[in-house]
Amino acid sequence: MDVDLIVTSFPKLLSASLVTLKLLSSSLFIGLFIGLLFAILRLNKNLIVSKFAYGYSYVFRGTPLLVQIFIIYYGLGQIESLRESIFWTILKEPYWCAIIAFALNTGAYTSEILRSAFQTIKPGFIEAGKSLGIKNKIIFYKIQIPIAIRQSLPAYGNEIILMMKGTSLASTVTLMDLTGVAKYIISTTFKPIEVFIIAGSIYLFMTFIIHNLIKYLEKKYSF
Repeated sequence: MDVDLIVTSFPKLLSASLVTLKLLSSSLFIGLFIGLLFAILRLNKNLIVSKFAYGYSYVFRGTPLLVQIFIIYYGLGQIESLRESIFWTILKEPYWCAIIAFALNTGAYTSEILRSAFQTIKPGFIEAGKSLGIKNKIIFYKIQIPIAIRQSLPAYGNEIILMMKGTSLASTVTLMDLTGVAKYIISTTFKPIEVFIIAGSIYLFMTFIIHNLIKYLEKKYSF
């Protein structure tokens, strides 16, 4: 075990973990809005709208995240009209391609989590709001959404952890996140054990923080 390598690699990997956290936070922020939107569409009484939302969820949950990243980063660049559009400013950057892929992927899972949470809301909450003369839109935004978010916290916490580990795939499109920097150090030192032990420990620590944060929120907002 090369202790010197562990000591010298730790600051580099710790710094690279900031890129991982940026990818995670940006993807989750965008994905939460996507998930909420498609959860609402899934519950729509219009069959076409509902099936469209289901199709999005099915495609992104049914295909590997790595494939989605490759299609967005490598595949979209093959479309000439897209390269000549204003969107190419974003799509030519691996950072934004990774965020788009992560956001769409977590959005699909989040939509199913929230849809399930909406469907478990007791009708009495809605009826109580209507009996007070509250409009349906206000009931939805002020009663149903907060309840659904509270009920979905355990499942969404697991999704956050899975997405945090999924960000390691960003290294496949040249991003120097935690896994990317670990691979680079290994390619120059040929000592994978020491480097991956540090990288794994940092991932484990981030999982510990997320897990305990979700537990705190569950306790705070429990009924």
